[in-house]
Amino acid sequence: MTHTDTNARRIAIVGGGAAGLMAASLLHDGGADVTVYEKNEYVGRKLGITGKGRCNLTNDCTLQEFEANTPTNPRFLYSAFSSFTPRDVMDFFESRGVALKVERGNRVFPVSDRAAEIVNALRKKCGRILHEKVLSIKAENGKIKGITTKSGFHPYDAVFVCTGGLSYPQTGSDGDGYRFAEELDIAVNPCAPSLVPIETKEKWCTELQGLSLKNVALTVTDTESSKEVYSDFGEMMFTHFGVTGPMILSASAHLKDIGTKKYSMTLDLKPALDEKTLDKRVLSDFEKFKNKDLINSLGALLPQKMIPVMVALSGINQHKKVNEITKAERAVLCKLLKQLTFTPVRLRPIREAIVTRGGVSVKEINPKTMESKKISGLYFCGEVIDVDSYTGGFNLQIAFCTAAAAARSELDRI
Repeated sequence: MTHTDTNARRIAIVGGGAAGLMAASLLHDGGADVTVYEKNEYVGRKLGITGKGRCNLTNDCTLQEFEANTPTNPRFLYSAFSSFTPRDVMDFFESRGVALKVERGNRVFPVSDRAAEIVNALRKKCGRILHEKVLSIKAENGKIKGITTKSGFHPYDAVFVCTGGLSYPQTGSDGDGYRFAEELDIAVNPCAPSLVPIETKEKWCTELQGLSLKNVALTVTDTESSKEVYSDFGEMMFTHFGVTGPMILSASAHLKDIGTKKYSMTLDLKPALDEKTLDKRVLSDFEKFKNKDLINSLGALLPQKMIPVMVALSGINQHKKVNEITKAERAVLCKLLKQLTFTPVRLRPIREAIVTRGGVSVKEINPKTMESKKISGLYFCGEVIDVDSYTGGFNLQIAFCTAAAAARSELDRI
């Protein structure tokens, strides 16, 4: 293999995604001899489709907010996050000519709303990129020796495993990183989907396919213990199999044992109104439409597509005149508006997940450097590690700050 500087520390980055490109950029800036191995034709494929192609690259949050949004091993990320904060991520991209903006929920996007800008900023200065599949990583006596590809063995001083997880396999995430770890006797925790749509039991959910709801509140409850396991406020959407959308994806991170435990999900369609105020609002609407059938009197309260479903669930005759509806029937309707409950039965497949739960055990990794505790010069960055967060830019922050921690560790050795 040809290297431009025989004195520079030689580093292989396996995987040209968010973590791999960030690590390569920082290493290249620091004078290391970097080679990115990406088996796809292009680098940054998953990064290019995040945020519906807009790329929610981080969340402008505090450490405490970050930990609150990271259900899996948040304390492991304390050092990495503190050393490469969301502001550092923003400074990195702005220094490379990408104008950024902060939207609702502190989500950070490029002003252009084009993920390609983020990919290009990383790709611009990241060393050489080889579109080859890495077959194995070689180590001897607790020290990295190099990698093998179809073209043979290539010696390196350090190897960064930035291969992603098992989500979005069309972008190249096929679990290679887990295999590399296991072949080197490094523990890998079982993988499952996280931030994934949810299938539901109720037929009415599928009848509402395509309907999006905004500014609603969601509560997830363990039905056996009656304990609330998650709550959120925001957006969701009904699908042909159940539910999806930002709130639902984050809720899925708390349903890892859905096969053995039972949960219920409850929507508050009018979270800004308490029950008494809501009842007054319904009464006011009923006064306006007192001579109409119930089915034709709820347009100011609900999306049109939802009205037949809500009326059916209330058990009230849809053709009953509004002025004939009893106080008890009105109470049923108000309860539905505040507590519309449905049953999650399973998570969608991991190929539909935004991120993977599980991966290389954090017990195997130095939290300050992302270096393997067993093998010197071997680093794990991003989704391949057993850490994951909710939607909102937190997972890309994990990718970037773990990559930065590993890059800094290597640059200290130059």
